[in-house]
Amino acid sequence: YPSGNLAIIITQQSDQLICIVQEDELRTTKIRALFQSDGRSTCYYPNGDEWINMNIQGGQYLDQAGNRVRRWIWPNLSAGPQVPLSPIFISLNRYVGVRILAQDKIFVSFLAMGRQAKLNMGTKEQVLLLASQLPSPARLGEDELLLLAFRVRILQLFDRMRGCLTFPSSEQWNKMQPPMYLMTQAVKILELCMAADISEELRSSIKAIVKA
Repeated sequence: YPSGNLAIIITQQSDQLICIVQEDELRTTKIRALFQSDGRSTCYYPNGDEWINMNIQGGQYLDQAGNRVRRWIWPNLSAGPQVPLSPIFISLNRYVGVRILAQDKIFVSFLAMGRQAKLNMGTKEQVLLLASQLPSPARLGEDELLLLAFRVRILQLFDRMRGCLTFPSSEQWNKMQPPMYLMTQAVKILELCMAADISEELRSSIKAIVKA
């Protein structure tokens, strides 16, 4: 910062890089954002409350009262139809801003004394998780399970759209089964729901989402 305080730190821990954005303060070293190369990131309000939280499945934007303003699932980075994410821009302070355009386009910009530095904190971490790569039930909460279920449902709808485009004048596409990897993921998510500590109502909702 122009004050001489350290603004951004990039360090390595084990096999991943970590970027830390600090507030312009000498003694408190208050953290305003934390970005990890495995896809996990968090931005904080000046009072320390969570502002934006992201992982390889998607993210959420909270207001200062803790209410969810937005929630999204990252589009599949492989070939196929894409669902665009409306850009998000926040100012952590007068010098540092964060712009979120896509999973692999998350920019931290630093502007001071007429000079700018821009860092891309995005990741190309594969969104399309195979069943064996899904997190363990103990690490999954209600939001994470819902994100996984909605992501599978969106991919199912994309597959049906491709079938409709392939057979535009036929009803064959409506009888086609989803790809095996989607069926496997749906089954795995239901298994995770049975093992997770969630309500029966939420289990039923997730079951309806992935089997719709």
